[in-house]
Amino acid sequence: MHTVFRIDEIRQVDKKCPLYQVDLKLTSDDDQQLRRLTDRIRQETSGSTGWHRMGQLLLKIGQFDKAEELYTALLEQASNDSAKAYIYNQLGEMKNGKGQYTEAASFYEMSLEIYRRTLPEDHLSLANIYNNIGLAYYNMGDYSKAVEFHKKTIKIKEKTLSPDDPDLALSYNNIGGVYNNMGDYSKALEFYEKSFKIREKALPPNHPDLAQSYNNIGGVYNYMGDYSKALEFYEKAHKILEKALPSNHPDLAIFYNNIGQVYNSMGDYSKALEFYEKSYKIYEKTLPSNHPHLATSYNSIGQVYNNMGDYSKALEFYEKSFKIREKALPPNHPDLAQSYNNIGGVYNYMGDYSKALEFYEKAHKIDEKALPPNHPELATSYNNIGAVYKNMGDYSKALEFYEKSHKIFEKALPSNHPSLATSYSNIGEVYNDMGDYSKALEFYEKSHKIREKALPSNHPHLATSYNNIGAVYKNMGDYSKTLEFYEKSHKIREKALPSNHPDLANSYNNIGLVYGNMGDYSKALSFLEKALSILQKSLPPNHPYIIMVTNSINNVKKKM
Repeated sequence: MHTVFRIDEIRQVDKKCPLYQVDLKLTSDDDQQLRRLTDRIRQETSGSTGWHRMGQLLLKIGQFDKAEELYTALLEQASNDSAKAYIYNQLGEMKNGKGQYTEAASFYEMSLEIYRRTLPEDHLSLANIYNNIGLAYYNMGDYSKAVEFHKKTIKIKEKTLSPDDPDLALSYNNIGGVYNNMGDYSKALEFYEKSFKIREKALPPNHPDLAQSYNNIGGVYNYMGDYSKALEFYEKAHKILEKALPSNHPDLAIFYNNIGQVYNSMGDYSKALEFYEKSYKIYEKTLPSNHPHLATSYNSIGQVYNNMGDYSKALEFYEKSFKIREKALPPNHPDLAQSYNNIGGVYNYMGDYSKALEFYEKAHKIDEKALPPNHPELATSYNNIGAVYKNMGDYSKALEFYEKSHKIFEKALPSNHPSLATSYSNIGEVYNDMGDYSKALEFYEKSHKIREKALPSNHPHLATSYNNIGAVYKNMGDYSKTLEFYEKSHKIREKALPSNHPDLANSYNNIGLVYGNMGDYSKALSFLEKALSILQKSLPPNHPYIIMVTNSINNVKKKM
């Protein structure tokens, strides 16, 4: 018939009968790219029987429940070890797709047991099983185990496959993912690029695996703080995925989440929310309600609300994420630590420091067990605990944790990474509170130089830099310099943040206090009242910041 179709949906016509209806969308007759893609997918979904090919296809398009029904039925009919080993592996693939990683590992191990008895040690089927077990450990957060199995896979594949085989690319990609999560970004990039070079030669230009490569390389650049590079690679991935996959495929959701992450890092919170919600809608339709990817979605949306200063919304989404992770993941999984960290962060912003410390310390215990000693997440953990001690006025403790954090960031990240800027800024803040203004200025200026290079000109973190430098000049009694930096900070915050964000209140408060010190009490009162109005909308009524601003207003009124 010489017609090319896109598969839109597959559904079983009657549960009592193994008959499926496949909905197709007609494409143009001369869609050469789609033909190449279809030919490639036919190769990838090969199998000894039609049912095996159907199972492969169901897994490929994310129809995991239907794949489970099919493979369970095939297992009952399996007559030899070879068939059983294959089906155990496919059931593992299905469980992995559904986010049930321990069950996936269990099926893979059953398959491995049979293959070890029946195959030579460098057989490709063994490599594939090692790969799958590596993926299961990766998803469970056990990265050293994951690396161990991926290395076994690569050893076999490098012996038995040609150097431009897409299966070798897959293995390089997988080990790259583990190194990325371990915070070893140069190693991650090395393997992702090896994978990409093979895929570029071997696959059609709109193949989903090429999109995966672009997506992964983009992810490393995002972690390294190079947001424009990250966005460039994510957009390349998106162009392919939109053409190659159904509109509700989980891989599209992963992409939307990643691009949202870049916009969040760049301070464009409305864009970030737009992409995170696109991701969430797909996951909600296609995944079980306790799938870890749904938890990631809730967590991401919570992060944006946190950055926008809407702490009650942030807490709501962080807790939804935590409930899923608590059920679905092992107790020492890094994603659980992330949840504890995020919830702790909200309590810190809301002024409940004992609660914040409780959650931060839970996160830290997991990070210490689960991550290598120089992982950036461990640095974040030290940083968070330091922030609470600073807010509690325990400056020596704060400095101790901030410096632990900084040492890791210096080793693990490029010299112009925004997280290093935050680290310098935090240390500067402690010195400022301790009255060591020259030290404070030194660290704030280091922070500002990085942010000026790494971030867009209207990023909220740049506003924080100006604000911090202004605070030091205020403490040194140089009010004209102070006002200059506070106003620079305020201009950015007015553009970048919602009108009721606590950081905007911080700007009004700081400018008001300077006018008070300069004896201009009517100006001081005007700015302080603007600050209080925002804080009363965005923070709990007994928050220390509200009490502080109220006291400042009363003091100005007395002087008037």
